[in-house]
Amino acid sequence: MSLSKLVKSYLLLIILGSISCRTAYQNIAFKEKTVPLKPDYSESKSWAVLPGKYPRVLKGFEKIKRDQKADVFYIYPTLFSDKNVSDWNANIWTSSIRQDVFDTAVKYQASAWQNAGDLYVPFYRQAHYRIFVEPDNKMVRTAWEIAYEDVKNAFQYYLKHYNKGKPIIIASHSQGSMHAKRLIKEFFDSKPIRNQLVAAYLIGARVLPSEFNTIQPLEDPKATGGFISWNAYKMNKLPKNYNNWFQGGVTTNPITWDTQNTSKKSNHKGLLSKDLKLYPKSLNIELVDGILWTSLPEIPGRIFLSLIKNYHFADINLFWKDIEQNAIARVESWYQKKHNENK
Repeated sequence: MSLSKLVKSYLLLIILGSISCRTAYQNIAFKEKTVPLKPDYSESKSWAVLPGKYPRVLKGFEKIKRDQKADVFYIYPTLFSDKNVSDWNANIWTSSIRQDVFDTAVKYQASAWQNAGDLYVPFYRQAHYRIFVEPDNKMVRTAWEIAYEDVKNAFQYYLKHYNKGKPIIIASHSQGSMHAKRLIKEFFDSKPIRNQLVAAYLIGARVLPSEFNTIQPLEDPKATGGFISWNAYKMNKLPKNYNNWFQGGVTTNPITWDTQNTSKKSNHKGLLSKDLKLYPKSLNIELVDGILWTSLPEIPGRIFLSLIKNYHFADINLFWKDIEQNAIARVESWYQKKHNENK
């Protein structure tokens, strides 16, 4: 959801806030003339990350040399949340919006997949956070369609000009995962390109077991062609909006990647902190209906995390190294499966 600057100031993780501040947003009319200029994905400036155009925020991460690579198409979450602006969609041409994408989403989230493949991160006119607290109306739907139109156009351009038949990982969080669900329905579900899907990491949004016709939840750490999803929350706590936003959703175990409902700290590969340090064996988890309960991570500054119930802001950071290793393993599994089919 939103980027909470207050929490960001002292947490060690990327912060993408909670939905507790809904009363701060006013009902503002949508005006067509204020819609930001749309991206042109034939131009590199419409992309935050392209192969050969890796921003400096990714240069602090270890690069693993691998022969078999996939493509990773990453869709970032809602970073546009300032209650003092009247815009319904982010203007990707402003430096503050672009820097937010680099300094939060790319640095702390997309980085988890960069060793699994070539990263593609389009700038898109994300819908303002207020769409999540406004009643469903034409303004909300229009803002949402503008955001999805960009994601779809970026993916179409990517397929036509960049992919060249390589396996694909879809990676996303929150608003990004909501757009990714629709993207998968339009391009992968019951479509020939489904065979190129390594996995869809649809994190931070509810994804029902029956969401797709042919794309199923993955319940083995090396399975391919399906999806993964979870919503992190403090151990033994449930959100107030549990029934509407979470219950019934697929909850993947992001440590064992199988059907186990719990995991030990000793199996946790590593949490990524704000200073880019990894903290392995720092938490244990338990899966319940639509929610991934996590213990308080054993990291410096954990006292601040103890004040928070909703770990949505850290859905990816909590399992950064787990995701990295799993994505690499799934790409290798995809290639092995392809090799066996061609024998």
